[in-house]
Amino acid sequence: MKTRHDFLTGDSRNLNEIPTESVSLLVTSPPYPMIEMWDEVFSHLNPKTDKVLSFNQGTQAFELMHQELDKTWAESFRVLQKGGIVCINIGDATRSLGGQFQLFPNHSRIIKGCLAQGFSCLPSIIWRKETNAPNKFMGSGMLPPGAYVTLEHEYILIFRKGNKREFNSLREKENRRESAFFWEERNNWFSDVWFNLKGSRQKMLGINSRNRSGAFPFELAYRLLNMFSVKGDLVFDPFAGTGTVMLAAMCSERNSKSVEIDRNLQELAKKRALNFLPDANKYLQQRIKNHLDFVREKEKQGKSFKYYNKYHGFPVMTKQEIELKINTLSGIKLENENSFTVNYRPRIF
Repeated sequence: MKTRHDFLTGDSRNLNEIPTESVSLLVTSPPYPMIEMWDEVFSHLNPKTDKVLSFNQGTQAFELMHQELDKTWAESFRVLQKGGIVCINIGDATRSLGGQFQLFPNHSRIIKGCLAQGFSCLPSIIWRKETNAPNKFMGSGMLPPGAYVTLEHEYILIFRKGNKREFNSLREKENRRESAFFWEERNNWFSDVWFNLKGSRQKMLGINSRNRSGAFPFELAYRLLNMFSVKGDLVFDPFAGTGTVMLAAMCSERNSKSVEIDRNLQELAKKRALNFLPDANKYLQQRIKNHLDFVREKEKQGKSFKYYNKYHGFPVMTKQEIELKINTLSGIKLENENSFTVNYRPRIF
């Protein structure tokens, strides 16, 4: 099997290079409106934003920023196939403007924008982030009523275009079975609160890039790709940053297209991809190890397994896991300036 990964420099508000209804899954984390590190980006997209911020007009700036994101959600609706899924990682923002502190609810405004495009809203996930802060408050400490609740979570908003996706042909059904996840993964992944996923920050290349970029963890993207797509699907990220969704697609045998307006970030993503193979296979090995640890723990508790996986030979909990198949990466090749291909090989772990 071979997958292809195209990393494009462009504007996510205009996706002419991506055919209509060609994408099976969109996973992304856009710039967060009303977080200061993104002010320059939004002001570049709409100069009015900088003007209203200079007059401390936070509500107007918030709406102008989201109007730019709305254009991406409109294009995303066009490129997504019927039954396709959208997953958007977003956090709310808190900010003081003109001496007034307030919350800017990014997650609810994105829900409003996506519903306006025609998406159906599905149950979302709260990503409960790790924090080392000893003082979990903002404001006046122990004196009421001037302290504020701290934000220690982000959202993964989930939408669908139209009705549930159908798998009709024999090959489609076989591929879906090979794309299955483990029973214990299902129980963990399909919870509405995710713990123990630590975000990462990478220093950027070049003085024209933002100095630092908060990136969601690889595990977050990998889970979503396995939950909401099958092998060989086309996954799309309109705000690619350092290419985490692309790496997750490589590791999970999906194809990907990614759009990033900043060429410096694109170069960093390419470097990550070219060096990704050993980490990808190590991650897949750990996934198998986690399952075998789960099996051993169940056996210690007196559990006997009725089903065995036909490719890997280990016990599984359900009949739906029998044809689950995890291949390792055998090579990552840069085909041209913006495209990679990945080859895979069967491996009995």
